[in-house]
Amino acid sequence: MIDHVGAFFEARGLRYNPHPDLVPNSRAALRLGELARSIGVFEPFHQSLMDAYWDQGRDIGDRDVLRELAEKAGVPPDEADDVLATDRYLDAVENSTREAVTIGVTGVPAFLLERRLLVLGAQPEDVFEQAFARLAETPAEHE
Repeated sequence: MIDHVGAFFEARGLRYNPHPDLVPNSRAALRLGELARSIGVFEPFHQSLMDAYWDQGRDIGDRDVLRELAEKAGVPPDEADDVLATDRYLDAVENSTREAVTIGVTGVPAFLLERRLLVLGAQPEDVFEQAFARLAETPAEHE
């Protein structure tokens, strides 16, 4: 499986180098992501988090690593420290997890396209092309 995922990344010009013996607890990273979202720096934080884990093999469950990545993305250090020292944003993370489970998310990655179609797992491009074609064929229902 690791070889398959590595080949998938390589075929797309991406590096795949997660630490082979490390399965980080990402809850603190998710909570920091909510802080980053609230101050408008989610994208740079998320990208640095993904690079740290997938490319650099870093422990994204380590608070020192998270502080560094958050600061690099523009999160004020005192705000990051507050999130890491408390349960701030835990409700938001737990609520989004519950919502994901109710729509059928069973693992990561998972992609909810136009809030109508769920694609589970790291899929080849043609799966996404088919999914977008399916969305185009079936207009969204208006509420």
